[in-house]
Amino acid sequence: MSYGEPVKALVIGCGRVGSNVALQLAGEGWEVTAVDEKEEALTREAGIEDADAVVVATNGDNTNLVVAQVAMKRFDNQCVVVRILDPARADFYRTLGLRTVCPTKAAISELMDAARACEIPPREPVPTT
Repeated sequence: MSYGEPVKALVIGCGRVGSNVALQLAGEGWEVTAVDEKEEALTREAGIEDADAVVVATNGDNTNLVVAQVAMKRFDNQCVVVRILDPARADFYRTLGLRTVCPTKAAISELMDAARACEIPPREPVPTT
C-alpha cells in the first residue's frame, strides 16, 4: 500500500505484539517509533504530537487505556488503536470512541470455530440396567 509521504506511527509496548506491529508497519514504508515502559518517552522521544497513528499494546489494560486516552485527548490524535485483553472492558471503551482490539475475543471465537469443526465420532449408547 502506498501512502505518498511517510505516515508516522508511534507503537507503545514492544512485546511480541507491539514489536511485530512496528516491524510490519516499517516494512510497509511507515516511519515508526517504538517505545516501551518509559512514560516520559511519550513526549520527549516518541514524537506523539507528530504521529499520524498511535498503537498501544503494552501488557496491561490499565496502562493501555491511560496512554490511549492521553494520546486522544491531550495530543488530539484521531487514530489511536489500543489492545485490551478484557472483552467487557474493550466493548465499554469502544462505546466511548476508542478503537479497541481484543485478542481474547478473537481467541474465543477461533477456539469455538475450531471445536465446532472437529469431527466427533458417534458415541455408543450407554447400557441401562
